[in-house]
Amino acid sequence: MTKFKLHAIATTALVASFALPGAAFAQMEDEIVVTATKREKTLQQTPVAVTVTSADTIQKTQIQDINDLQSVAPSLRVYSLQTSANTNFIIRGFGNGANNAGIEPSVGVFIDGVYRSRSAAQIGDLPKLNRIEVLRGPQSTLFGKNASAGVISIVTAKPSFETEGYVEIGTGNLDLRLVKAYVSGALSDNVAASIGGSFNKRDGYTESATGFSDINDRDRFSIRGQLLFQPSDSTDIRIIADYSEIDEICCTVANFENGPTAGAIAFLGGAVADDADPFAFVAYNNKDPRNQVKDGGVSLHIDHDFESFALTSITSYRSNKLDATYDADFSSADLLSDLRIANDIDTFTQELRLTSTGDNKVDWMVGGYYFNEDVVVEDDVVVGADFRNFADILAGGPDALGLVEAANGFAPGSFYAPGTGLFDTFTQDNEAYSAFATLDFHITDRLTLTGGLNYTDDKKKVTGNAVSTEPFSAVDLEGAGGFNSLFLATLAGTFPTVTPACGLGALPFSPANVGALLAAPACFGPFAGLTGAQVWGIINSQIAAGVGALDLSDPAQNPLLGLQAFQFLPPFLGFPNAVEDGKTHDNKLTWTARLAYDASDSVNVYASAATGYKATSWNLSRDSRPDVLNTAAVNSAGIGLVNQTFGTRFAGPEEATVFELGLKARFERGAINIAVFDQTIKGFQSNTFLGTGFVLGNAGKQSTQGIEMDATFVPVDPLKLTFAMTLLDPVFNSFVNGPGPNSTVVDLSGQKPAGIPSVSIATSATYTHNFDNGMSGFIRGDFQYESAVDVVEVLAPRRKVQTVNASAGLSWENGLDIRFWGRNLFNDKYFLSAFPGVVQAGTTNAYPNQPRTYGVSVRKSF
Repeated sequence: MTKFKLHAIATTALVASFALPGAAFAQMEDEIVVTATKREKTLQQTPVAVTVTSADTIQKTQIQDINDLQSVAPSLRVYSLQTSANTNFIIRGFGNGANNAGIEPSVGVFIDGVYRSRSAAQIGDLPKLNRIEVLRGPQSTLFGKNASAGVISIVTAKPSFETEGYVEIGTGNLDLRLVKAYVSGALSDNVAASIGGSFNKRDGYTESATGFSDINDRDRFSIRGQLLFQPSDSTDIRIIADYSEIDEICCTVANFENGPTAGAIAFLGGAVADDADPFAFVAYNNKDPRNQVKDGGVSLHIDHDFESFALTSITSYRSNKLDATYDADFSSADLLSDLRIANDIDTFTQELRLTSTGDNKVDWMVGGYYFNEDVVVEDDVVVGADFRNFADILAGGPDALGLVEAANGFAPGSFYAPGTGLFDTFTQDNEAYSAFATLDFHITDRLTLTGGLNYTDDKKKVTGNAVSTEPFSAVDLEGAGGFNSLFLATLAGTFPTVTPACGLGALPFSPANVGALLAAPACFGPFAGLTGAQVWGIINSQIAAGVGALDLSDPAQNPLLGLQAFQFLPPFLGFPNAVEDGKTHDNKLTWTARLAYDASDSVNVYASAATGYKATSWNLSRDSRPDVLNTAAVNSAGIGLVNQTFGTRFAGPEEATVFELGLKARFERGAINIAVFDQTIKGFQSNTFLGTGFVLGNAGKQSTQGIEMDATFVPVDPLKLTFAMTLLDPVFNSFVNGPGPNSTVVDLSGQKPAGIPSVSIATSATYTHNFDNGMSGFIRGDFQYESAVDVVEVLAPRRKVQTVNASAGLSWENGLDIRFWGRNLFNDKYFLSAFPGVVQAGTTNAYPNQPRTYGVSVRKSF
């Protein structure tokens, strides 16, 4: 047993020792009701590792959207990357789903019970939150597919039959302009409605040194309405409709390390950001990175109470559209004029469940879930006006590329011509259904045994096609193109002019073959006076003694192989094809087993084991390649393309398992919750950017042992203290084909996964005061800490988080509130993620965190 496990068990035992029956505990007044098990229970009665952020905390801390939630939930990490819509959620060090529409998240996000399948649909401002629940560990038994790492469940307020609402305006640094409004009330005796919306605008905090717009602005609009019908005391029918737009210039990319290509960019008159100060927030770009997201949907919620059970039905349809373009080379040179990602996702879901009610010896829940989604992806890379000159400089001059053009019959300037590139389109049809059931056996009044099962069946049908208009990536430098180019390059070193080759093909180098080429006037007329033996003597110095032909796969004999680095847009093998049918069909039975014991009215302990599952994810990007296991089949079928590359089209399913011990205790002036766990995921779907595209594959096994603790303490009535801590010990138990530097494959087995801190802490102090005139006020400070960690496995940047936030406010009896807030007050600096420079070998780019922001808001409630 590891030292880590001993500390975990010792900590649990210590808390349990003073929390056993017989200790005098009183219930706190502000008990929190949660629906983590799809039943309404208090937080203490819910034997699940869950963090709850209340509406009061959200309001006081001025959490602007779900990205800020991690400051109060230490097991949760939220990252926004190259687009406003690219948000990745990680719980206990597990999570994926950003950067690729084909990869569904491992952390499921639900808003009022409706699953949001992609990150772009998860960050809209919500007008009246009730609470946000972060469920840690696999939750597939109740939440189905794509909850293998956890769940974020957001619950909003239902419409009220009493008229209520608010109007809020806010301002702050970076010219923040915030307007929110909400109103709810009765339309009749049994019908109520609510509607709310917001405008959220702000200037960017990264200055463009080249005269373009500031980057990382905020420009968001959202509206959400609800209609509640109560035809009887036992029936609620709720219709929810929402729509939101994002139109932003995003996102800031810093240069952590400038590689040797920076000199070539400077020679062209361009510039890159200074790697000596990656937090200068100055960008060198030649266009604005635009991000547009349109997200909307409608859902129907029906709740009906029968005599001994309740029925719940949730039907939803959602549409999400993303259109993003950005300057992918992150320099003022026009290397790549455009990189565009456009996603169009339509999702339909239906959940139906029956839940027992009343006091029963056995409580039960059964249900079914249906999911249908259509995805269309466009992923374009367009060559810019400076790329040809950039490539010529790195290749040592224009001769090499020009000679390859001439040798293969291309007009001068054909390679890397502005506007050429790779233009691909993918579609994915996904249909899945789940059936689930749970039973709670109340063995005694204090001891409950829970068992649950979920069967999920998931089918995907995927297509991928691309048009490549950049010809150099299709030149075989080891075949005819390499032979002719090398031959002409040799002659060019001796003779002043060279005429194009006439397409005699990849002939072995020999005196006879050289003579045959010279004998064709259309090919080498200027050299007709030379014999084959004479020309052979010119190139003989490049051939090893006794070798009758050049080995063009040997870099020592074929210097043109160095140009393969510029063939970053190889021809794309579309699918379905003769070898790949573009289909996957997965199914899995997951389970939960839990024993919960009420040690006293104030103390609960539980032990649980559970499994989770996520189906196959497809790589819907230009780096989608035939699986390397299909190499022979592709070649024998005759469908392989010139410069055919192999990798992965998809990553197989994820299978998660967790063993957990937990304790929840409430006492007169506080509460404490502790969970000790051992969690593993087999086949973790790793999606890594390696400089030209995303490589998707399965890690053999990743595991994390950890302790989570959150506590609340009220030493005196006006002061409330919170402390939450997560200790993690993650490792790749097996990851043989892991992503390495410079697009290499390395064995990461035994290494610690990047981006997962060993220690995470979130702590706060809130002081409230009631004045004699009816006015009340508060002041709050919170601190977020993460121990130092590598940002990604293959690069050097490290991250350590030490962020301080604060807020203060005054409230009057007439409903007027004023709140002052500041986030990252001391300008803590760290990187969210990092990646190899695009078409710039040796360069490392990184996403810096947001600098200090602050503001004030005024709200009038009624």
